[in-house]
Amino acid sequence: MNVNQRKREQYKRIINLFASMIIIALFTLSFSEVWNKSYNDIMDDPFWKNGNILLVLIYGVMYIFIANSFGAFHLGYYTELSLIGSQILGTLGTNTIMFVIISLIGRGRLSVRPMLYLTVYDLFILVLWVYVFSALFSKLYPPRRMLMIYGNKNAADLIRKMEKRGDKYYICEAISCKCSFEEITEHLDNYDAAIINDIPHELRSEILKYCLENSIRVYINPKLSDIIIRGADDFNLFDTPLLLNRNSGLKFEQRLCKRSLDIILSFIGLLIAMPFMLITSIAIKVYDRGPVFYKQKRLTQGGKRFYVYKFRSMIVNAEKQSGAMLAKENDSRITPVGRVIRKLRIDELPQLLNIFMGDMSFVGPRPERPEIARKYQQTMPEFRYRLKTKAGLTGYAQVMGKYNTTPYDKLKMDLMYIENQSLKLDLKIMVMTLKTVFTPSATEGVKDKKD
Repeated sequence: MNVNQRKREQYKRIINLFASMIIIALFTLSFSEVWNKSYNDIMDDPFWKNGNILLVLIYGVMYIFIANSFGAFHLGYYTELSLIGSQILGTLGTNTIMFVIISLIGRGRLSVRPMLYLTVYDLFILVLWVYVFSALFSKLYPPRRMLMIYGNKNAADLIRKMEKRGDKYYICEAISCKCSFEEITEHLDNYDAAIINDIPHELRSEILKYCLENSIRVYINPKLSDIIIRGADDFNLFDTPLLLNRNSGLKFEQRLCKRSLDIILSFIGLLIAMPFMLITSIAIKVYDRGPVFYKQKRLTQGGKRFYVYKFRSMIVNAEKQSGAMLAKENDSRITPVGRVIRKLRIDELPQLLNIFMGDMSFVGPRPERPEIARKYQQTMPEFRYRLKTKAGLTGYAQVMGKYNTTPYDKLKMDLMYIENQSLKLDLKIMVMTLKTVFTPSATEGVKDKKD
């Protein structure tokens, strides 16, 4: 990495911070106008100067916290549509909570109309902000020129995925790990970054040291052993640094808190979801007169079997001839009603009962069918590691991957969660799950191998 490139990277965070401050200021000032002219002025006991400033600051801090939880300020990292989805969630969440606060202040006598107008204005501003600053980032920071260093496994899938983000990554050349170290480093010097995919540990170690010495950015497609090490604690035994993998999961008090949250949130969720579940039940029944629900054996912690409940989204007896198989893209077995409820994730709502009963948690690896798990274990013996924790309604693989993510990549993400699980991470995944509703690609089916 040359001196000019280093300077450009240093300014990147400054530009991102400046852009974030602009939209925060616009939203906060617009709320201040709405509060002062449409609410505070008509109240019997209006706020004075300091009270107004405090309420506006509360709005700004709340917007920063909620929007940032969805990654709404990560310009140059997420795509435009993903950023818009994050900003929409941040804006709707902030404005909804603030209207509740304003209603309490005004004792329920204030109109919602000004906040609706504010929300429409905010939506217009956020779309404009995303496209303007994303275009600016693309111009100032073109995609990094990268060298792919690959091993025995085919790196074509990874290259195809990175090509979908052509605004960030440009793989100019691929070189085999069978080449000499000198030849690899000679090529490395010509690029901004390297991506390492399935190469021997010894060579990878040497390349990482070389990249560290020469300040070359490195992306690594991790092995399963790498993921396990990432969950380790570090400490020193006298003058010797050690890594400790406890491999024991959550502590007792953490498990107690997680189970308590599951019970409380699933009960509240069932109450809120009841109208949607009723409408869904009627739609499924009217379409083909078949059963509304279906149950299926799945695996959870320790290999325990249980029945998972879902709204039926496929034709009756869909697997009678085909046997157990995952849904495919444009699967003919999925009914029109099923396509809608799958896209909106409504088909998963009955699993709130599984959570309440203790078979599942809100967050964890998705429960797999015993026959499919056996099939995966024939080629991936490590697949059984997913059973070290309770199955979940959502998980790291669901919010970071897609429905058509390969089983091996899903396994990696599930192990990332298992090795780093905490209540904080659970809450983060639950928040990120809301965002997937705004990302249609997350519902894609498994591609048929004939395609």
